[in-house]
Amino acid sequence: MPKKNNSTYKTIGEVLEILNSNIDTQKKIELHTIRFWEKQFKQLNPKRINNRRYYDNKNIDTLLKIQFLLKNQGMTISGVKKTLDNNNLDIDLNEKKNINANNIKFRLNKINKLIKNLK
Repeated sequence: MPKKNNSTYKTIGEVLEILNSNIDTQKKIELHTIRFWEKQFKQLNPKRINNRRYYDNKNIDTLLKIQFLLKNQGMTISGVKKTLDNNNLDIDLNEKKNINANNIKFRLNKINKLIKNLK
């Protein structure tokens, strides 16, 4: 297994949690989706050791961008491929703010549901 200095490498399960923390509960990503994206996007290259995947921060950032472009912006896989192929990986500041705002909304909704369940 690669060294996990400061959690440099994450398993597919850990990556799944990161991706799902960015979206609401109705748009959850599943493991097979990540595996499918790996086949579709050459930019994704997790390390494979003993048939297990380990993702570095670059791969996680790429997955977050793919997720954002597909799920939030409504792009097609073909459109995302073109965007990634053109090295247009930088999401502008407004898009990053939208990702953060959606993440905060999701977490607030989750907290509100927990509070309602406690009452």
